[in-house]
Amino acid sequence: MILESELFVRRTVEVDKIKRVIVRGTNWVGDAVMTIPALRELRRVLPTAHLTLATRSSTAALFDEADFLDDLLIYDRAPRDLSATLRQTREWRARKFDLALLFQNAFEAAMIGFGARVPVRIGYAAQGRRPLLTHPIALPKWRSERHEVFYYLNLITGLEQFLYGRSAAVQHEPVFGLTVSDARRDKARALLSKAGAHVDWPLVVICPGSTNSRAKRWPADRFATLADKISRDLEADVALIGSRDELEVSERVASLMEKRPLMLTGRTDLAEAVAVLSLSDVLITNDTGPAHIAAALERPTLVIFGPTNPVTTRPFSNVAEIIRHAPDCAPCMLRDCPIDHRCMTAITPDEVFVRVGALIREHRVGVEA
Repeated sequence: MILESELFVRRTVEVDKIKRVIVRGTNWVGDAVMTIPALRELRRVLPTAHLTLATRSSTAALFDEADFLDDLLIYDRAPRDLSATLRQTREWRARKFDLALLFQNAFEAAMIGFGARVPVRIGYAAQGRRPLLTHPIALPKWRSERHEVFYYLNLITGLEQFLYGRSAAVQHEPVFGLTVSDARRDKARALLSKAGAHVDWPLVVICPGSTNSRAKRWPADRFATLADKISRDLEADVALIGSRDELEVSERVASLMEKRPLMLTGRTDLAEAVAVLSLSDVLITNDTGPAHIAAALERPTLVIFGPTNPVTTRPFSNVAEIIRHAPDCAPCMLRDCPIDHRCMTAITPDEVFVRVGALIREHRVGVEA
């Protein structure tokens, strides 16, 4: 990959002065997972630096056990809450960071680094923030043609070139390596058992919602038909997961099923949901955060794609598959379909069931593993 930076040749960074690094993470769960390979590369590039990730509380649990970070700085802010921005700026300044790496493209992220007087501030020259960055990197022209994981790795390429004049950040396949401790997995087993899971049955997890787009959702009646067929024909436990905001759609699916599923939607925090996914034999989901989590955990993942672009946002894993019948209007990236939702209704429960059965046979490990 060629870095699309205007300044890396003449604006080097002195490596021995980089002791403390702040990374401004992304806001959505799926995006946060896609930054993991870049964070791992950052640790390789700066092996002795103290790495802090500034992230929302809603994504922090993804990094609780991360071996590539030293600590987390929680930053939650309501829209137009300037007092929270000022507090964060003061916190960055107090911690005396030497370098700020901005995964987030928001103007505010650069403004915090500038206001905190971080000496080196690297990020994409987006949202009019070029004057606030010491080392702006041009937005890559290939962004809509390559997976989003490379968008974040490109920033590490830039940093490494600023430091050493060369980069190895994209000379191998991106590595996620998201793991869950045995203690958390044991708690997840207890949670599933309390919900009624069978010890020896395959566990199929379904995420029928999506918090930021109704157009991404496969119809509830199709999820229900699929879930009943899995439960009956594969003798598997079916668990529904999601956030509290997705409870309504999960309850709709459950109400249409012949057999009540293990209802976990709105009843787990992110850390617990990650642990449950680590035990799953298959996750079936719309294009949403859990798809990226399960894939990063190397659990078989089947994603039903409709209005979004799988080239850039599909789970990046050899054990993840997509099902998609794209009409001429896809990918439209709309949050609500203005016509007949044909991109999703073209996908049938039977074809999804066939792929689920194949994935279970190929990857079966079981809840007891």
